[in-house]
Amino acid sequence: MDRVDMLLEPIRAFLVQVGQFLPKLALAVVVLIAGWMLAKLARFTVVKGLRAINFNVLTERAGMDGFLQQGGIQSDTTDIFGALTYWLVILAALIIAFNSLGLTYITDLLGQVVLFVPKVIVALLILAFGAYFARFIGNAVITYCRNIDMQDAELLGKLAQYAILTFVVLIALDQVNVGGEIVRLTFLIMLAGIVLALALAFGLGGQGWASDLLDRWWPRRGKDDER
Repeated sequence: MDRVDMLLEPIRAFLVQVGQFLPKLALAVVVLIAGWMLAKLARFTVVKGLRAINFNVLTERAGMDGFLQQGGIQSDTTDIFGALTYWLVILAALIIAFNSLGLTYITDLLGQVVLFVPKVIVALLILAFGAYFARFIGNAVITYCRNIDMQDAELLGKLAQYAILTFVVLIALDQVNVGGEIVRLTFLIMLAGIVLALALAFGLGGQGWASDLLDRWWPRRGKDDER
């Protein structure tokens, strides 16, 4: 009898472990199903809410939707926000499910991803509003230059737009901790190189070109009127 008990003891221990694991597994499955349903609801709510406030119009005018289409992505920026919200809820449900199963090493990894997704959402918001503001400033510069009969209005407007857009991209990259100091230093080096090149152009015989350029941008009406 003792030998039979010894043989059955591993089976009993296994059945006890299975009995303890099955309720946890059932709870994890319930959490995943509920999380999946909640994620779909959250995505639907976010997309409908953003379209209700015409956020898709802002991203279209900012050029973000056109940029995505050129890259072969059929979804617009609003759909991307919905997808990010969907996966944020799914990841949160996975963390709860794996935590209930005692798989803490997986929950730690998923926790880092969950903390990263909101940063991506904030970075996209910065890009959306920043790109819209950059295009608005660029159009304002073009309109102003045309009103005062300044030449190269389109060029000046594009320069203003891309200058603002560059700073916006740097802020967005800093938000998601991409590049960091290297990106900022690279931008400063490029900016310093452009300024140095312009300074050399003016200092080494570019006075005539600069004078012609200033005459094109700011015509000397007083001398023309006297003539």
